[in-house]
Amino acid sequence: MSLLRVLLVVYAFPPAGGVGTLRAASLARYLPAEGIRLDVLTTRNPASVGTDVSLLQDIPSEVTIHRTVTLDIPFGIKKRIKRLITGEESPGSRALGTHQASKPSFMKRVLQDLLLPDPQVTWLPVLTRAARRIVRERETQLVMITGAPFSAFLLIERLRREFPQLAIVADFRDEWLISQFEYGSFQFSSSERARSFAASAEARAVANATAVVTVNKATLDVMRERYPKEPPDKFHLIPNGYDATRVHRSPSSGVPRRDGKILITHTGTLYAATDPTWFIEALQSLPPDVKSRIKLRFIGHIDEPRYCDALLQLGEMVELVGYMPQRDALTAMSETDFVLMIGHDRLNIQGKFYDYVGAGKPILACLHPAGDIRRLLEEMRAGWWADGRDVESIRRLIVDAADRGHSLLNAFRPDTEKIARYERKVLAHRYARLLHSVARGQVERSIDRLAADRVEKVAK
Repeated sequence: MSLLRVLLVVYAFPPAGGVGTLRAASLARYLPAEGIRLDVLTTRNPASVGTDVSLLQDIPSEVTIHRTVTLDIPFGIKKRIKRLITGEESPGSRALGTHQASKPSFMKRVLQDLLLPDPQVTWLPVLTRAARRIVRERETQLVMITGAPFSAFLLIERLRREFPQLAIVADFRDEWLISQFEYGSFQFSSSERARSFAASAEARAVANATAVVTVNKATLDVMRERYPKEPPDKFHLIPNGYDATRVHRSPSSGVPRRDGKILITHTGTLYAATDPTWFIEALQSLPPDVKSRIKLRFIGHIDEPRYCDALLQLGEMVELVGYMPQRDALTAMSETDFVLMIGHDRLNIQGKFYDYVGAGKPILACLHPAGDIRRLLEEMRAGWWADGRDVESIRRLIVDAADRGHSLLNAFRPDTEKIARYERKVLAHRYARLLHSVARGQVERSIDRLAADRVEKVAK
């Protein structure tokens, strides 16, 4: 059987680090074993939170990586410019719960009007030229575009005009029109113009795509409802997962630590959708004897300086580690008793969730009560949760963990069979079957159209 020739388009790819690279990195690692000849089109200089060379080392040599330049600027500089143009207070002047969005400056309004749907749109001209060249030269049969950034999906309509028979898959790692505008602090503009642009851009991308893939059921349902004229089987679910070669199961021992403390670890970025305000308020209200038994460790980037300031006010309870490459973060996570999940978004599921369950760590979660994370948490018996905006509910969750301590850890019985379905190699196999099916369907439709055209010409 001949190999399916696939081009994967992704803005950030290893050695860029961060959770946004993991889905593409895992597909590039495992798809070549599934009858796929893979090209990857990415940027040389993405704005990412850090680097992780080990992810690149896992990519097979037969994967061809094409890197182009982008006008995007480094992550840290971008954050400073954002504070400058929005007129935000300096980090030291912020207090938890008192931050209010200031009126956009003239410079920001100009940039918001130019950089739609996001600043990474500056990559689009170079991306378009490179993608067209690769499709022609490499005789690509299927293009898979994964985002965010959502500007990458603008490529779909451009490719469709030039290659009408090409199979194109739009892979939505995040829901766009609801989650990004309600919770996404990474959303550059939330103006009505930006919303209108995003709605139109997504509709055109969906219309021109051969298939649309989402990473959770809630988003799948929303997308189907949003586009009722599209056939339901155009939309598919391939969730994120954990890599068993990196996440080694190390369940909490249930044996008390020498210092008598309960160690709770949070990995990943703290941003609007994981706003720790209510969690911190709950911690501040704990009795002194409970506080003395808890140690919190935060591994990863903190998007809002006010979150950092507020966490530091908790004193010795908290350790802020900062960004780590994934392998180091997972090693640190293996040493913890509980892992912490904060999620106010009812649609999206943070990638860390799968690393948590893959590692066998019990989760203490502060969640949207109607969210997809809560549903999975209960289905997998992966931990315990509280309403993420109910301070008293969160307080009870933490007190229970402190009081029951290691007896609670000993009672932890996750559903390992369900969890195993989310191993990335298993998911890559599912994705490969979908890609082969989409490509075959596109060929069949093309043949049918050619036959219909011939019949029409004869009839004339």
